[in-house]
Amino acid sequence: MSVLRLAFRRETVAPMLALVFATLVCGLLVALRIFRTGQLQYKFLLWNLFLAWIPLVLAFVAAHAWQGAQTAKNWRAVAAGLAWLLFFPNSPYILTDIIHLMGPLYRHFWIDFTLIITCAFTGLMVGFVSLFIMQSLVRRVAGQLAAWVFIAGVACLSGFGVYVGRFLRFNSWDVFVRPSRVFDSVAGWVSNPQAHPSAYFPLLFAAFLFLSYVMLYALTHLQHAAPQLAPQPAGNPRAA
Repeated sequence: MSVLRLAFRRETVAPMLALVFATLVCGLLVALRIFRTGQLQYKFLLWNLFLAWIPLVLAFVAAHAWQGAQTAKNWRAVAAGLAWLLFFPNSPYILTDIIHLMGPLYRHFWIDFTLIITCAFTGLMVGFVSLFIMQSLVRRVAGQLAAWVFIAGVACLSGFGVYVGRFLRFNSWDVFVRPSRVFDSVAGWVSNPQAHPSAYFPLLFAAFLFLSYVMLYALTHLQHAAPQLAPQPAGNPRAA
């Protein structure tokens, strides 16, 4: 309950409500497609959206643990942070679900494309909110520069994490369930990345994540410039 109160406090209630609303709309759209076609083809989007929310929950757990920490070495905050890093790639992973549209165009191609992109955008925004929370914690501990180095590092690791999920076909929990297979597959890629399909995907996807977050971060800070961009007209009583 303490984590819920932290998530829906005055500073975070607006983005949280927006994310919940967007997720419900995505769920409704998937349900409508299933009802309309009688096919369960895209039910995986619901599961992927659920996975996309896990990093946000873990970020709030880390923030809550940090609030009660006596020192920067609080193990609960560190454990939640490491779990967040492990599950964070699930949020942008939905973008790669457009692979299910590969092949010749068909009658409902653009409808399915819009459905996947809507779910992918929602998952990405859920992930970015969790990333902002973790960046705030790092900034509090190590400063602004370290916080942006943290963002760049997370983008790189997430690019590789999405690659591991999409191309090597591992899930986040496989680190615990099948650690030896995960290690062998990752080691094989590291030793000879050119032998694997789409070898440059992790780097390109990392650049996409970093640039997308930077642009979103900049846009959210336009609010502080609103009074200067649209000043009150001269003579307006409210300006006095």
